[in-house]
Amino acid sequence: MMELIQVADTVAREKNIDRNVVLEAMEEAIQKAGRSKYGHDHDIRAHIDRKNGTIDLKRYREVVEEIDPELEIQQLTLEEAKRIKPDAAIGDFVVDDMPPLDFGRIAAQTAKQVIMQKVRQAERQKQYEEFKDRAGEMISGIVKRVEYGNAFIDLGKAEAIMPRDEIIPRENIKVGDRILSYIYDVREEMRGPQIFLSRTHPQFLAKLFEQEVPEIYEGTIEIRQVARDPGSRAKITVYSHDSGMDPVGACVGMRGSRVQAVVSELQGEKIDIIPYTEDIASLIVQALQPAIVSKVVVDEEKHKLEVAVGEDQLSLAIGRRGQNVRLASMLAGWDVDIMTEEEEARRRAEEFITRSARFIEALDIDDVIAHLLLAEGFVHVEEIAETPVEELAQIEGFDTDVAEELRSRAINWIDAQRKELEEKRSELGIADDLMALPGLAPNVILKLGEHGVKTLDDLADLAGDELVEMLGTGVMTEGDANAIIMRARAHWFEDENNNDTAGANAAQQEEATMAKAG
Repeated sequence: MMELIQVADTVAREKNIDRNVVLEAMEEAIQKAGRSKYGHDHDIRAHIDRKNGTIDLKRYREVVEEIDPELEIQQLTLEEAKRIKPDAAIGDFVVDDMPPLDFGRIAAQTAKQVIMQKVRQAERQKQYEEFKDRAGEMISGIVKRVEYGNAFIDLGKAEAIMPRDEIIPRENIKVGDRILSYIYDVREEMRGPQIFLSRTHPQFLAKLFEQEVPEIYEGTIEIRQVARDPGSRAKITVYSHDSGMDPVGACVGMRGSRVQAVVSELQGEKIDIIPYTEDIASLIVQALQPAIVSKVVVDEEKHKLEVAVGEDQLSLAIGRRGQNVRLASMLAGWDVDIMTEEEEARRRAEEFITRSARFIEALDIDDVIAHLLLAEGFVHVEEIAETPVEELAQIEGFDTDVAEELRSRAINWIDAQRKELEEKRSELGIADDLMALPGLAPNVILKLGEHGVKTLDDLADLAGDELVEMLGTGVMTEGDANAIIMRARAHWFEDENNNDTAGANAAQQEEATMAKAG
């Protein structure tokens, strides 16, 4: 029987897996063959001696008080067991030696299939253990085959998949090509561990720069953000931890040698390298190059940037199919709205008129005072009510009496609005939970009530685009709408957790009661 040991050693060596895994697979195969011969209901177990390869085939029967009709072949009563083994006790196993197996053609084929299956599982598990902590690395491999646009890459010790969406558009990948790629995920699936590769991932570009620019590898220069339109254009921001080093120049290299090496690997993808700055307005001005930006208005509340450019710069700023502004927006992480200087001026004039009218009506003042307030940066009546009198009195043309009167009128207006809101809310039947949701202004809540959204659950049932459409243009972005809807849904998950906890507590109490009763 030494042949078994030799076969196990050979397979383990060829597949680079543990010898014991192969022997366990053989034991399982022999067990299956034994059950095929003596009956599938029998508990037959095989053991291969690790030194001489001897096969022990045994049948196990458990000693029980009362035989389960479905397991009668695998069980026997204490009385029956004592006839075979006088010192038998409940829970023991009576073990019978079975005759050596004479493997027939079918049994041998079954055994071979089981062994190969186990060996493949062991190989895959070894691959997973080796690659599970390597997500985020670059790797080189050879294209093994291409099926339905997906490329299968031989990494030497494992096979990985590069889905069609992760291949650079118009890139012609052929069998036998050696390609660089980025490991973006390693996970276990039903068909075994899978390694996923990408050439379109933003971090693939970052890793290529790390290879070409020693200063990035050493940590002197850092790539802060990457935005890509794979195969076409990319923008990156770079920051130098050494004030004496130009991060853009280091990444470009002598006569563009470093950036050109990355461009070649990415099939000619144009790369804009931008110095990183904390000032979001300055960052967007640089990111929108080659367009020349005239003005940037930052709306921190809505996380939005309004950018004004000259008429002749508009197409440059937007880019082909909106590419330039889209990449700039991805890089900054803010919504970017591009407009001409004329449009921006018109919008500002409209906003000025609207806000002036709001102050004139709410505070019963003339347009001169309204304009002074706007010039000082006041936008909402609430801001006037919250500003100390001393600070208001410092506005040119104001004194303490004017400041006190303005603040008093603002407070009275807010109180009147609250009273009106409460009356309308009661009339519409809007629930307290919706009123208490953070991020919703009173006028927005009333508008929701008019559209039949009166509880937190009503709001939670909406989709982001539905909410935006319901409120009308300019009230809320889809991103903000989705965030508010998720906030409204939060209590659903809390309820589920509470139910799970209550269920677990009930189960524990029941177990405790049964234990006492026992």
